[in-house]
Amino acid sequence: MKAFSKLVTRLAALEGDQWELQLRAREMNEAGGDIIELTIGEPDVPTPHEMVDVCFQAIANGRTRYSPAEGELSLRQTLADKYSARTGRQIGPDNFICYPGTQTALYAAMQLLAEPGDEVLLPDPYYATYEAVIRSTGADIVPVPLHQHAGFRLQPEDLEDCITSRTKVLLLNNPHNPTGVNLNEDELRAIAEVCARHDLWIIADEVYEALIFDQRFASLFDMDAFAERVIVVSSISKSHAAPGFRSGWMAASQEVCSAAIPPAVAMLFGNQPFIADMTTWALTHDVSVTATMRDAYARRAKLAADALSRSDVLTPLPPQAGMFLCVDVSATGLSGSEFANRLLDTESVAVMPGSSFGAGAAHLIRLSLTVPDQDIETACARICRFAAQVALQPT
Repeated sequence: MKAFSKLVTRLAALEGDQWELQLRAREMNEAGGDIIELTIGEPDVPTPHEMVDVCFQAIANGRTRYSPAEGELSLRQTLADKYSARTGRQIGPDNFICYPGTQTALYAAMQLLAEPGDEVLLPDPYYATYEAVIRSTGADIVPVPLHQHAGFRLQPEDLEDCITSRTKVLLLNNPHNPTGVNLNEDELRAIAEVCARHDLWIIADEVYEALIFDQRFASLFDMDAFAERVIVVSSISKSHAAPGFRSGWMAASQEVCSAAIPPAVAMLFGNQPFIADMTTWALTHDVSVTATMRDAYARRAKLAADALSRSDVLTPLPPQAGMFLCVDVSATGLSGSEFANRLLDTESVAVMPGSSFGAGAAHLIRLSLTVPDQDIETACARICRFAAQVALQPT
């Protein structure tokens, strides 16, 4: 058989490993296992019917033809208005490329900047798909440690220590998945100053911007001194409970967006106009689902953290944003992977092992907060029971 491309080879070793437990839990549920699934971050509320109605009406109105490679002008102008208001500077529609979701935008941005021989800095722990996105370019991943004793907040000195002559890009996720950390303006500026000294690009995944609990959102793209080296990727998947619609974007300088158009033509040849119309409507109306989800995630995070804190061997790490809660299980004597797999088998609760998010999270498990409060309470009780049983076992 003929050989596949190097892209296939780069990604083959990553196939399925990070999601193995989630897939096993889903199979058990389909077989009647009654598993409480706290794995993937999928909103537990439906996409608002007003948004769906706009989408259906756009289809009925014939908005099903080809779209420009960079995205519908109406949506890009809406994004320009949103980011102009956010940044305080004039941003136009040529500062955006629309893609099917944040993941596609991230893949496209990385393909623009990195290639074999380059190094990409990746704060560790990190979101599970980042490794594949970077490896797809042929660039090398350089993990930057996020220390638990520092609250998993990226330290400029740790970033500086990881930079070499081959370093090209920092991939920064803020607010952060899986830890829920939300970096403030001063912290981001200190990080950007390191990147500026070494002339590095920054890709900023800001998909959780709207799901911050009690703080303000800050972005490097909003800082004039650093905006030209920043590419933002985001979407309405998390903010508007619309993951299946796959509607995202890249925000960057006009030079970056101009360079991104030919690859967008090669990869997509445009997006769906009817989804663009729905996204435009969503971004120009006060959609209550955002606040509903944010309040629910904050409430469930506290509920879970309080419940898990009753255990002598579990340390919950309360988030500041997002839809997840991480728990340190190292005092049980098990790794996050061992804990998660045995928990599923003995207590019918599925959580993500921290190893899915890098070596820096190997001692953690991650709980999704996208299930009803009662399920959170039941799951936490089972997790505590399992942890107590493990702690009683001889080493």
